[in-house]
Parts: sequence; C-alpha cells; structure tokens
Amino acid sequence: MRALMLQGTASGVGKSVLVAGLCRLLARNGVRVAPFKPQNMSNNAAVTVDGGEIGRAQALQALACGIEPTVDMNPVLIKPEADERAQLIVRGQVAGRLDARRFREDRAALLETVLASFERLRSCFDVVLVEGAGSPAEPNLRRGDIANMGFAEAADVPVWLVGDINRGGVFAALKGTLDILSERERARVQALLINGFRGSRALLADALHWLEAETGKPVAGVVPWLELDLPEEDAPYRHARAVRPGVFHVAVVAWPRMSNHDDLDPLSSEPGVAVRFVRRAEALQPADVVILPGSKHVPSDLAWFRARGFAQALLRHVRYGGYVLGICGGMQVLGRAIHAAVEGGKDVPGLGLLALDTVMRRDKVLKRVDALAAWPARVPVSGYEIHHGESSLDATLFPFAARSADGRVWGTYVHGLFSRGAFRRAWLAAMGWRAGSAEDHETRMLASLDRLADALRGEVAPDLLEPLLGTKCAA
Repeated sequence: MRALMLQGTASGVGKSVLVAGLCRLLARNGVRVAPFKPQNMSNNAAVTVDGGEIGRAQALQALACGIEPTVDMNPVLIKPEADERAQLIVRGQVAGRLDARRFREDRAALLETVLASFERLRSCFDVVLVEGAGSPAEPNLRRGDIANMGFAEAADVPVWLVGDINRGGVFAALKGTLDILSERERARVQALLINGFRGSRALLADALHWLEAETGKPVAGVVPWLELDLPEEDAPYRHARAVRPGVFHVAVVAWPRMSNHDDLDPLSSEPGVAVRFVRRAEALQPADVVILPGSKHVPSDLAWFRARGFAQALLRHVRYGGYVLGICGGMQVLGRAIHAAVEGGKDVPGLGLLALDTVMRRDKVLKRVDALAAWPARVPVSGYEIHHGESSLDATLFPFAARSADGRVWGTYVHGLFSRGAFRRAWLAAMGWRAGSAEDHETRMLASLDRLADALRGEVAPDLLEPLLGTKCAA
C-alpha cells in the first residue's frame, strides 16, 4: 500500500487531524511519509519552502512527518472571497478566480495537475497519506469531483471513511454515505474509522457489530476524544476560553472573511491567557488587547466592522488604555487609507490608528520569516507573510511594521507571530503580563501529535495498520 486516503462523512469529523496523527505514527517508525490534499477550501494558509501557499492543515501534517511543506502537498487551494466567488491557488500561486456557477466545470480541468503533484510525492516517499474534503456523498458536487472519490478513482487509492461520534448520528452517517456512493466507489472503501469517542468502549460493541454487518466493511478503530494543542483549520471558536477574572483577556474580531485565525493558537494555549472570538461590538470587553486578524477581503470586512459598531468600540477601548494589534489585513484596517492600484478597485479610508497607508497590488507577497525581533526584545521570531498590499514599514519595530505614538496600537504582516515562546513572552510582558511561557508552540503541537499517534497505534486494527508501517520504497 503506497497510499491511503481518509474521506469523511462531513466536514469537521477530524480528517485533517487523523491524517496528521497517522503521519506522525509512520514517521516515528521510520517510514518516509508525506501528506496530500488534492483540493482544499480554506482561508487559512501557510507558506511553503518552495515559495507557494497551501492549506494550513497540510503544513501541520508535514510537521508531523518531519519534513518541509511543499506546494505539491495541496496543489489546489480555494480561498473564498465572497459567497459566490473565490481566489484559486494552483501549485501555490494565484491562478485566477472561481465562480460558484462554474465551480464543477472549472475544477474538473485541474485533475491532471492534481494527479501530477500526487505522483511526484509518491515517487519520493514510501507512503502518501491523502485527505479528502468535506464528504464524498454530496450529490451536487460529485460530477467533476477532484477532492474525494473522483481523485481516489483516478489515482487508484484505497479509502478509509471517517465519522465523528462526538457530533452524534455516526452510524447513520457512515452507512448513509456508503449507500449514496456507487458500487465501484463502495468497493474502494477499505474500512470505517470512528473518531472522537468518549466513554466506555464496551458500550459500543453491539453497534460496531451491527455496522460491520450492515455495510460489509470492517471498523478500523474507535479513536478516543483527545484534548490536543493543534490548529483548527476552519473552527476557531472550539477552544476559546470564557471571560473570567485574573487572566489576560484577548478579544479577536471574527469578521466574515477572517483568515489565518490559527495565528492565535499559541496565545490560546498560553496559561493565564483567555482568547475569545467576538462578532458583536458589545462583546468586545473585557479586553486587555483587541486583535484584528487577517482578512481575505479587507474592504468588505472593514465595512462590516463599521456597520456593526466596532469602530466606535475600538476607539473607546484605546481611549481607556487598551492595546490593539492588527495582523496583515487587520493592520491595513488600522492605517489611514487602503489605496486600490488594480482596475475596478476603490480607495477605502482606514481607522487612522496607525500612520501608514496601504496600496493593494495584483501580485501577492509570499515570504517565510525567521529572524531576530527588533522590538520588544532581541529574541527569535518566525512566521510567514501572505498579502497583496504594500505598506510603509518601520524596520526598527520588526516584526511589527508600525506602532502608534502612544505605543498602544501595533500592526504586522507576519502570520504565526506568536509561535516562538521567547517572543510571545516578551510581547505579553510589554503589556504588563509577565507570566508568559517561553515554550515554542511547535513543541506543544509535536507533543499533541505524539499523543495522537500513540492513540492510533493502540486503537487501529493491526491488520490494517501494518501494511502502512511496513511499506518501504524499493530505492
């Protein structure tokens, strides 16, 4: 078995995390393994070692494998800009836009590119672990599919079908998904995998026997529910902590086109720091610092921000001594103006809290960052930049680009800013919070990946797992 694909009964059933866990398990056993996702739809991206962008989940999976992420690991990335329009990224670079009305036709033409990326990975690694997208059983999306069974059939890859018992209805979801698939597609499903179980495994015995009898498929395993320090690709609210006394409060404005919200994961994991995402201006307080995160469409998010009363609430927050950080699009919003340098664009006034102007360019900046910070301390900082805008930057503030005269408002283009523990602690200390940890977030993630790998080793049926662990390249 040179490849295995995990497909799900729905979005959010744990495909990304389970692929990462399997990657970690194989890598720890000396298997050269790489992740692959044919098509991803997400505004959470990472910059690769070869200068492109891919879905953030595939970067996590590459970390689990102990390798650098490349554009071949996610050759098609769709980044929604509006309800019926999305930016199309092909092999890491902007390739145009997708219109919802032509989605099936336009993506079908990308199958050749997807297969070429997959074959490059398969030629270099012992095993390629593939992640599907959403569900393979959506009748309106099956024609022209390159993300689930359409890919699996074209690449001749076996499939495990994943369901999340924590969501409820997992047995109906697994059987129902198989019933919708064609006979040939059902034959491709090798096993079923149940994720997120809490409680006594003995209570499941009858239901598991029923499921295997009804579907004719073995249950590969029942993975327990685990509390993990891993990024949620498109669900930033799951681990948000509630307002409570005696902690440092971080309020993140969750505007409609929010991107790269995993920037906040290292803060969410910090002892004594409570991060919450807010969509109402009246929920902004209490907050020691308000963060405006990245945005896939800055003008529309800024209009939403103003219409919801956030602009007045933010100015009041600063007036009463609060801090503000804008990341990427969030920094552009804090400036004086956003100027359109592309045809059909319009200039948009900013909030005026930072003395910088932004010019939106057609070309996208994609850059990895790994250097010493100039402020607030000479400590390592790492991350990446993904943006269209160009802004006037103050190099003496790196990794920040600008700071207000009163020192309470900052802006940066660097995503992943808080991943290095020493920098995170220095930034929190600059606002008076001196209890910060110096542990790098990557260390936390690797510890979680090891816990997950251990769980999979103990729960997945050996006869299904051993072919992956025992596979070696002839080379």
